Amino acid sequence: MRILVTNDDGIDSIGLHVLARSMTPFGDVVIAAPDSEYSGFGAALGPLHQMKPDVKRESIDGIDEAWSVGAPPALCAMFGRLGVFGDIDLVVSGINPGANVGRSVYHSGTIGACLTARNGGISGVAVSQSVDYFGVEGQGWESVLDNQQWQGAADVAALMVGELIADVPADPVVLNINVPNSQAADMKGWRRTRVGSEPPRAIERAQMQPAPGHADTFHVEMSWGDAIQIPEDADGGAVMAGYASVTWLGRLEADDPIQACVPAAESALDRFFA
Repeated sequence: MRILVTNDDGIDSIGLHVLARSMTPFGDVVIAAPDSEYSGFGAALGPLHQMKPDVKRESIDGIDEAWSVGAPPALCAMFGRLGVFGDIDLVVSGINPGANVGRSVYHSGTIGACLTARNGGISGVAVSQSVDYFGVEGQGWESVLDNQQWQGAADVAALMVGELIADVPADPVVLNINVPNSQAADMKGWRRTRVGSEPPRAIERAQMQPAPGHADTFHVEMSWGDAIQIPEDADGGAVMAGYASVTWLGRLEADDPIQACVPAAESALDRFFA
């Protein structure tokens, strides 16, 4: 078993190092992570004609092989599938400081690496941990990272990875793990959850503010709303209630046109191409 560990926070992230070391009992571990911050990049790869990023060997305690890559996490995962870092059997991504729940699932680079791995026939496990002061969701600033109890997320991830590789799914899966910022012994338990439709704490407003000294130039300033209560059967609600959230993410597939406006739109296509 060869496990590629990546993230979207960069090669220097403590959460990445803790997660990688927790994977060593299960096989050979190679870190291939972005050389800088790529949070919010989702499953972005970048322009195909420019996919020649620099790859640099790194030294990380407890890990025999580590590389920083000048590319987003999804491209790190794709390179893993293509054999750049050996024959990869599993991609594990994280630990992200800030839960990836609700609408953030669409945009998370942590999850994007796993979705890209599955597209190439490799299962992926995304691991995220809530941060203090952000209502569960939200990327952690440096000022709060000192309070992260990384080992709690790593322990839950190690348990799930151990079970996955003991009975490898015939079809690749993506598992999204989110946990409170605590040690595993202090969590209330776990919940199998759905992807929430509302974020625990969303950006409430964005507006342009003039850039001093630059005519016709503006900065966009965003403000956060208050945390809201989410049902415990949703990923964010479970984490807010003190549980580890386990969500199996499906594929993005074509859907049946169920809204009244959709058949009308398709009828317009029929007339257009008649």
